[in-house]
Amino acid sequence: MDEPPGPLAYLGGKLATGLAEVSSDLRVLDGSGRWAVVVTFEGDVVCARFDHWQDAPLPPAGRRWNGPAAAAWTSSLDRDGYLSAVRDVRERIAAGTVYQVNVCRVLEAPLPDGTDDLLPLANILSDRHDAPFAGAVLLPDLQVVTASPELFLRRRGDHVTSSPIKGTGRTVADLTAKDGAENVMIVDLVRNDLSRVCVTGSIAVDKLLSVEKHPGLVHLVSTVSGRLLPGAGWAELFEATFPPGSVSGAPKSTALRAIADLETAPRGPYCGAVGWVDAGTGEGELAVGIRTFWAQGGVLRFGTGAGITWGSDPDREWAETELKAERLVGLASC
Repeated sequence: MDEPPGPLAYLGGKLATGLAEVSSDLRVLDGSGRWAVVVTFEGDVVCARFDHWQDAPLPPAGRRWNGPAAAAWTSSLDRDGYLSAVRDVRERIAAGTVYQVNVCRVLEAPLPDGTDDLLPLANILSDRHDAPFAGAVLLPDLQVVTASPELFLRRRGDHVTSSPIKGTGRTVADLTAKDGAENVMIVDLVRNDLSRVCVTGSIAVDKLLSVEKHPGLVHLVSTVSGRLLPGAGWAELFEATFPPGSVSGAPKSTALRAIADLETAPRGPYCGAVGWVDAGTGEGELAVGIRTFWAQGGVLRFGTGAGITWGSDPDREWAETELKAERLVGLASC
């Protein structure tokens, strides 16, 4: 078997090699160098500075992907557990403590060869699943491969943009009034988050309820932007906006308490942030870590979830989590 290549990242269409530094401090992103960034939903930070970034394709792995059998995947919440969680959220909404909660489950399966090298899987997704924020961060202690369709934060100088996704269907006809209402609710949350770190009056909704088509499904997407306050850096931006509103809920603090009560496994990089930051130019692009695989300790994981509102039907929400996992877990299974 060929040895896996050294640490690398593939983000924003650029191949990064020559790992120089790893930090758990977001403040390094306002220093110097170009960084690959992974932040888990729980807030654990990995910033990896690479010396060499070039416009180049993802390199071939040199070995075939040996993924888990389709039957080997287990879920942190089974169907009954997930339906119960949806009903619990609806009770909380009826009590007036929360308006929307994103309830997720984590799928996992042992890797047959015990290796955490996800470059072969990254090759498969690159060839067979186009995604606007596809990428990989392959480090000795953390392997993340994402096919995310969702922009968490894009920064160009003092201009910052976020494009939350809320509303998913197999076709446009599957999108409902509930999806639109949920999207608008999260747009308001993102506006509020950005207002904490942006100049008063600079927040704008650039797009509302746009339909985007992706492999196997469609999404409703909106875009919110603002102008950062003088002196605000990446640490302040994360403090104001993380975790992403689209994968937490509204109000965010109450939704996070519900998530802690109802979910039985940590989300890890799923629903966190994955992307790159160029500290020298003040630019960066971070995706929400959805449609994302990660491997540690010979176990492959993938998260899937749905936004729960008063209008949610438990069976339909379970079906949405299945839809979001169907294609990608299928590609990762052997």
